[in-house]
Amino acid sequence: MKAVEVKKGIYWVGAVDWSLRSFHGYTTKRGSTYNAYLIIDEKITLVDTVKAPFAAEMISRIKSVIDPSKIDYIVSNHVEMDHSGAIKDVLALAPNAKVVTSAPQGVKGLTAHYGEMDFMPVKSGDTLSLGSRTLSFVPTPMLHWPDNMVTYCPEEKILFSNDAFGQHYASGGRFDDEEPLGDVLHEARTYYANIVMPYSTQAAGAVKAAEGLDIELIAPSHGVMWRSHIAEIIEEYKKWSSLKMNKEAVVVYDSMWHSTEKMAKTIVEAFASKGYNAKLCDLKAWDNSEVINEILTAEYIAVGSPTLNNQMLPTVASFLTYLKGLAPKNSGKKAFAFGSYGWGGQSIGLVEKELTDCGFEIALEKQRIQYIPSQESLDELENKVLEII
Repeated sequence: MKAVEVKKGIYWVGAVDWSLRSFHGYTTKRGSTYNAYLIIDEKITLVDTVKAPFAAEMISRIKSVIDPSKIDYIVSNHVEMDHSGAIKDVLALAPNAKVVTSAPQGVKGLTAHYGEMDFMPVKSGDTLSLGSRTLSFVPTPMLHWPDNMVTYCPEEKILFSNDAFGQHYASGGRFDDEEPLGDVLHEARTYYANIVMPYSTQAAGAVKAAEGLDIELIAPSHGVMWRSHIAEIIEEYKKWSSLKMNKEAVVVYDSMWHSTEKMAKTIVEAFASKGYNAKLCDLKAWDNSEVINEILTAEYIAVGSPTLNNQMLPTVASFLTYLKGLAPKNSGKKAFAFGSYGWGGQSIGLVEKELTDCGFEIALEKQRIQYIPSQESLDELENKVLEII
């Protein structure tokens, strides 16, 4: 396993997880990377580590550059185990290394996970001289854990951005210009929607801080590094973190005997007739994480389920649980519930309650149709949707 030199004396020594397909319920169809960076200077520094099963891969890359025992500092930008999982493996080889992390949350979190270490706690504005280079530290709490921070090297104009600007994306190329840009931006958006969206206020602050820096390379903790399309990814983050909505509608549903499906298709066509970019997301075919990607910039969300044993379908319940954890409050998004039923019809009210708990504005009272929708009932549904647009 060879290191990849990203700038003179600075190396990517991370690991590629080609097989990862789920990250806390977020479907990762393209795998991921766990990025770690080695800085060769008077003080040799490792910025972040990798998920524990990939420790040997990272150490092999480090050994292709230097003897790991020479590492003086390990900068831990984030406690989460996909970032910090190999810290103990590195310390076993470099027992005199200091662990640089945020005060107090980074120290607290790393101690809880791995026990006592030789910590160097840092706070906003602190700097660390490595010799010819300097590292400065900017806390970014709740982006997306309390301990998060980013690290900036002004001499090299590198921002080690932690989870910001990342993607769950396994690839042979390490840089944005070595992979199809459309694929990388899609995965960056999906990552934002499924990881960062609840913390958009904090993300907006991080973007503002990044815009104030002279940056030639953004080195995130997952995915490719940004060197040719820095302006584009910062602009996208500005849009996403502002929670700006486009003229888009997302209709999400599952159906037993196609009755709720007929309602869903009617709703999609109503939005499309008014010029909305309307997406129809059948939960038998769509992953929750891809639906969330569509919801990120949508103005309207409609969710439908028939009633099964006095409840909504399990796929819809799962989706709404996932959505509720990610939905940003005060987003201005509008929503409504719909569905078919046989006799009870409780599911539609349950869906509406979940949408309310997400913080969405209920734009249309729950829409219920018994048994198989007639054309007349579908026309009535369409007219009701058109009235709210």
